[in-house]
Formats: sequence, structure tokens, C-alpha cells
Amino acid sequence: MLQEYAGAVVLEVDGKEVEVIDVSINTRTGRKLVKTMNKTGRAKGFAKGIAEYDLSVTVAIPLTGDLDWEAIEGAKLTIYPLSPGGQRESYLDCFSTEIGDKYSVDNEARRDLKLQALRKVKE
Repeated sequence: MLQEYAGAVVLEVDGKEVEVIDVSINTRTGRKLVKTMNKTGRAKGFAKGIAEYDLSVTVAIPLTGDLDWEAIEGAKLTIYPLSPGGQRESYLDCFSTEIGDKYSVDNEARRDLKLQALRKVKE
């Protein structure tokens, strides 16, 4: 049977579609190793912690209508596959931490963004 995989994604920031070149998402689970003194001389478990969501986004820089990326607070980023029936992922309460511009001879001007989100939901 032929299997279909996720392809391109569309990124929305507060309902406005953004032209994206690249998206990378890293999740830190917050779990920590708990070391105890025991006769086996090894750790036996972990403690649950608070998950953190780091998003690295590269966008094309438009001539007009660009977002104020430095002021982003409480934003919702939604990523969903273009194929019907694909499950969307939303990152809620996002805020910007780093913004960088990149210019090159062969490519369009790009903006690299580092965002953090407080929550992730599947819709």
C-alpha cells in the first residue's frame, strides 16, 4: 500500500500567513535524571519537569507589510500539512527571543527568528 507523508507546511502568525523558507522545532521535555545512592551505582529514575518549545523560523523579507517580529508576544503559530486530513500543530503564547537578517548574492533576503512557545496543541 502506498504511504503518504507530510510535505510542505503553511505557517500562520495570528491569522496572517507568513512566507516561510524553513521551520525547525525543538522540544525539551523537562525531564531530569534523579541520581540516588544505591548498591547498583546507577540512577534509577527521573523527575518530570516543564516542557519547553523552541522554534527556529526562516522567513522571506517582504518589501511591505512585514511583521514587527521583535514585538511578538502571545502569538499563535499554526503549522499544518497542505494535504487534506493532515493534523495541525499549534504553538500558543509564542514570543520572540532573537531576530537576525541574512542577505546573500544568490538568494532572497531572509530573516531568521528564534521563538519560544509556552504550549503545544494538536488540532
